[in-house]
Amino acid sequence: MVIEVEVGALLSEHGLTLATAESSTGGLVAHRITCVSGSSSYYLGGFVTYANEAKEVLVGVRHETLLAHGAVSEETALEMARGARERLGSDLGIATTGIAGPTGGTLEKPVGLVYVALSAADVERCERHVWQGDRMANNQQSAEAVLRLVRSYVQGQSG
Repeated sequence: MVIEVEVGALLSEHGLTLATAESSTGGLVAHRITCVSGSSSYYLGGFVTYANEAKEVLVGVRHETLLAHGAVSEETALEMARGARERLGSDLGIATTGIAGPTGGTLEKPVGLVYVALSAADVERCERHVWQGDRMANNQQSAEAVLRLVRSYVQGQSG
């Protein structure tokens, strides 16, 4: 089963809603979620916040966070996920921010670096990955990673 179908079934089963905030993936996560028939029952919507200004205005990332840590950081990813959840009133918010490539990398933040984050009322999680593919492969892997994060969280709600 493709992960977006599995995630949708889990969200439906648990009565949970989801919102997204994406930077590097540019809407790919939202696209994959909405390719599933019936996703409107659990997916409330999302934000593509490519520019720093959009991160601030649309999902409430603090200017200070961007100055101190940059757009590609755990801190920014968590604020994006939290902002999506709060602004759309969903149970879960997820976010992606990274450097898809082939340009834009530095020694500290190489091409392929991505942070995926989840925000819920009871917990926030963030994962750091460094992918080795081209731009499309890096974005596909980032989308998979954030959907796995949702699956892991929701499966943990069964206990």
